[in-house]
Amino acid sequence: MTSTLRLSYLASASLLALAGAAQAQSTADLFDLGEIVLEGEYDPSDPVPGYVATTAQTATKTGTPILETPQSLSVITGEQIEDQGATTLGDTLGYTAGVTAQPYGTDPRFDAPTIRGFDGGDAQYLNGLRILRDFGAPSFEIYSLERIEVLKGPASVLYGSGIPGGVINQVQKRAQFLSFGEAGVGVGDPKASEAFVDYNHVFSDTFATRVTAVARESEEDVEELENSRQYLGLATRWEPTEETSLQFLGSWQKDSPITPTGVPYELIGEEDDEDLRDYYGGDTDVDESDRRVLNLGFELAHQINRDWSAEASFRYQKFDWDFTGYNVYTAMSSYGLVDRVVTRQHEDNFTQNLDFRIRGHAETGEVAHALLFGLDLRRYGMDDETRFYYPGGTPFPAHPDDSAGLPAVGYVQQRDLTLTQLGVYAQDEMAIGNWRASLALRHDWAEQSGDVSLGGVPYDADRKDEATTGRAGLSYVFANGVAPYLSFTTSFDPELGTDYLGKTYEPTTGRQWELGVKYQPLGFNGFFSAALYELTQENVLAASSDSEYAYSQIGEVRSQGLELEGTVDLENGWTLRGAYTRNLTEQTKGDNEGKQLPNAPLHNASLWANYSFAPDAALAGLTLGGGARYIGERYGDAPNAMALDSVTLFDLQASYAITEDMQLSVNVSNLTDEAYVASCTQYYGCYYGDGRTVQARLTYKW
Repeated sequence: MTSTLRLSYLASASLLALAGAAQAQSTADLFDLGEIVLEGEYDPSDPVPGYVATTAQTATKTGTPILETPQSLSVITGEQIEDQGATTLGDTLGYTAGVTAQPYGTDPRFDAPTIRGFDGGDAQYLNGLRILRDFGAPSFEIYSLERIEVLKGPASVLYGSGIPGGVINQVQKRAQFLSFGEAGVGVGDPKASEAFVDYNHVFSDTFATRVTAVARESEEDVEELENSRQYLGLATRWEPTEETSLQFLGSWQKDSPITPTGVPYELIGEEDDEDLRDYYGGDTDVDESDRRVLNLGFELAHQINRDWSAEASFRYQKFDWDFTGYNVYTAMSSYGLVDRVVTRQHEDNFTQNLDFRIRGHAETGEVAHALLFGLDLRRYGMDDETRFYYPGGTPFPAHPDDSAGLPAVGYVQQRDLTLTQLGVYAQDEMAIGNWRASLALRHDWAEQSGDVSLGGVPYDADRKDEATTGRAGLSYVFANGVAPYLSFTTSFDPELGTDYLGKTYEPTTGRQWELGVKYQPLGFNGFFSAALYELTQENVLAASSDSEYAYSQIGEVRSQGLELEGTVDLENGWTLRGAYTRNLTEQTKGDNEGKQLPNAPLHNASLWANYSFAPDAALAGLTLGGGARYIGERYGDAPNAMALDSVTLFDLQASYAITEDMQLSVNVSNLTDEAYVASCTQYYGCYYGDGRTVQARLTYKW
């Protein structure tokens, strides 16, 4: 209890100190600029200078100011991503309230953060359209992103099927009507090298294009594991008239991620942590990984008249992956050996997303309405096969040799499934004086068709579901920039596939109450938020206690918590971001009733600070920064048999403008090289977090 209070007071005091220091600095420098009139409409997908974003697209699809949105939302801007040297989604989210950024540690295959205690592997969206996945996942290239928006809590009313934890919307870099570019190279430790380019060209007053490319070679803490990535992105913007805009957003990505094998839980605390982190129980002669992702997207906007506009977003994604990799079992064999399994996976999947929207403004008496009507169609097809091999146990720490070949396949799972979903929705955002109210309603129809084969036994997997979801919110925006709010939201998510007996899953449902307050100061560039929430999910999927090859629905879980977050950009060169989360989770129904959710710390806290020396200072051109991340105690499994210790990690950053156009930057993550267990799974071992990583980049901008 003492540590809980200490952390809460520390986080609250840190945020108040940020606000107070910023207010003192800004009021001393205030002067009257007279009346400033801004014309035109800001596009929330455009670049944000600094760390403080005041609008976002994800929460309402209308660009409503974050201050007036009755739900928690965090924005990680492109500048923050660059300053922190992020190369994975987990890197970008480490300083975000409500998120455990890298619960699976060094595994380069997946981006699977948790949001408010819920697995966020299926919470990822690209340009507002969901990235559906099976065993594999795209792990989108971070250099190609303009910003990342994290909406916390259910969002089915605007996005259809989705997890109750929230939405992680990755927004790609767009073509701009301004010519610019950058190119650079980088090196790192563990062994890494990269080259990157981002070039925007304006062809005319109506057409612009942007090309982004990355080539990267990297090595993990486990020396046997290497990953090669190539990425190419193309964005165009065509505005044939003042009322019409058509954007193309395309990308192609190829990489070769291999998973660490993990270690048995029994070895943790018995063997040296650094030896366990470096351990690899597989064979590189058997490992294979070839992942390819193609995305083709369009965004069309047309202003019909002064009050009404039409918008459409479309994305086609093709995902192919051939993977062979090792895992160890969480429990050691009765002979004291490290038991292993080899997974050979082939996936050939596609996703088609279409979201059509009509937006308008109307007034009824003193009430102003921002109206949104939408229809979206989503189609996801999977054709995959998973083979499991059992090469036998090996003594620790010997590295096994399986080059002679694997044994006969032990189990085969095949799925040929299509999920089709149609949804219609409406939203009314109302304003009367300082009051803001939001009501939204949606209905979805979902159909799963196809068949599965489990261990050679075929099953029909056809199923139809439908659901109605909604959101209601109320806030009051004070003249001083303070906005308390209350909201209620629900979610619905059809679960693709079957359990180990061939039975289709019931859809998961979620509901959340949230009470919070937001503060956007008038005297300086900052944003602060605090939220209390209670989130409940039913029909939750978890690793089955009867079969390692499938999931079962465990009943109901609940997440209750407090989130504090603050971001400040000051004119004196300081940029700060702080966050604290207290998240209490509980499985309220099912076999593990009363237990916490796996990989859901009770406490998370973080603080990041950057300082740029003034242009007239002796160290002009130099920026120094650093941060601390605290990840609290948690359990690695649903029965709470595997306890994981808390850890504090430190990061550093420095950059120097060699010339007006050339910059050298250095980032160090996990400065003290802390060896810690990031997660454990019920069947397939425990995984360590990244050790110390160092990367240096030389960038030329024009």
